[in-house]
Amino acid sequence: MRVEKLKKRVCKKIEENKDEIIKVVKEIYNTPETGYKETKTTNIVKKSFNNLDLKPEDNIAITGVKATIGRQNNNPHLAVLGELDALICRDHPDADIITGAVHACGHNNQIGIMLGVAYGLIKANIFNELNGKIDFMAVPAEEFIEMDYRDDLIQTGEISFLGGKQELINRGYFDDIDLAMMVHSLDVGDMKDVIVGPTGNGFLGKKIQFIGQESHAGGSPEDGVNALNAAVLAINNINAQRETFKDNDKIRVHPIITKGGDVVNIVPSEVKMESYVRGKTVDSIFNANKKVNRAIKAGADAVGGDVIIKDIPGYLPMLNYENLMNLFEKNLEGIIPKNRIIRQKSFSGSFDMGDLSHIMPVLHPFFSGVRGSLHTRNFKIVDYDLAVIKPAKALAKTIIDILSKQDYLFDQFKKPPFNKAEYLEILSKMRTNE
Repeated sequence: MRVEKLKKRVCKKIEENKDEIIKVVKEIYNTPETGYKETKTTNIVKKSFNNLDLKPEDNIAITGVKATIGRQNNNPHLAVLGELDALICRDHPDADIITGAVHACGHNNQIGIMLGVAYGLIKANIFNELNGKIDFMAVPAEEFIEMDYRDDLIQTGEISFLGGKQELINRGYFDDIDLAMMVHSLDVGDMKDVIVGPTGNGFLGKKIQFIGQESHAGGSPEDGVNALNAAVLAINNINAQRETFKDNDKIRVHPIITKGGDVVNIVPSEVKMESYVRGKTVDSIFNANKKVNRAIKAGADAVGGDVIIKDIPGYLPMLNYENLMNLFEKNLEGIIPKNRIIRQKSFSGSFDMGDLSHIMPVLHPFFSGVRGSLHTRNFKIVDYDLAVIKPAKALAKTIIDILSKQDYLFDQFKKPPFNKAEYLEILSKMRTNE
């Protein structure tokens, strides 16, 4: 009975402060920034933390900010996450006219959910009745884009990984975290509101440089080596491999040419390409990548050119923690009707929450309140209550359960497959293609 009263108090405070929470969500939407560039967004979150009398630590990974409630040595230690970055979709009506950045994945909603949980727990003044502590963490660079920019940051020693959660794991920000949670936005459809317990693909990133020999395209093409032809052949070779990928592995390979030549009357001597190799398991990603590399090299060999392939650690597949999922679903009661909940849906897309899921229990449900496909010009928020306020309430209720009954709850969560050192070794193998 005490726990249920605490939940009602927290949900009431989230409801009372929802205008302020949604105001922040809209402010972030109007200042979209891509990964490791989210300085304005970080400052918006930092201001919100200050308004809650928290002591934020900023620049946790170039950008990013976190704040903690609870006593220093209290356990368990939870993390409530939100992602700061936008993506690039120049065709979206709300895209920044200069950068093309737009929140067409709902990360601004995530920040609102994280802040909603903080508002509820702090304003209800209940944390002295719970055990443990919580990090509220706004993390950078979930979208795996702008590889050249981030590669420059790696070369200058400012980061070690392209993904924000990867970087924060490496820097030790999750070393003493026992469990992490966040909510992602998704158009679930007209008949449903929530997906509980989703899983997702992992992937490996690739930067490819085809090297040929320039010549006059009209007068003496025979003197050149056409790097663009090498790239086109490589893409066709990859397509020819698709029937060899097992359906259960959910392999997805989707290259794009980022540089196709310089001018139309010169045989292209340099062509650049980027790609992901996605898969359901770590092993399936490595196996598919060997075939993709073979196909790329064959394209260069066919025209007598050269190719440089750089493999980059991507994200690990998303794992599901069923007992945690069940606890969260129970806390949807009174918030979302049971017939509007979907359980355990599998996605071919990738999320860097998958990396955390390999070293700790995680919760990563999807809430609607948005319309249109992710990463497209059609994505928009249509219901802030469903997209932000209701998930904040559900997370807060789940946290109260965990911090009230953790002695037996944590025993029920399955053990993650890797420790931090083993996880970082997998990323090392992705980079070196061992």
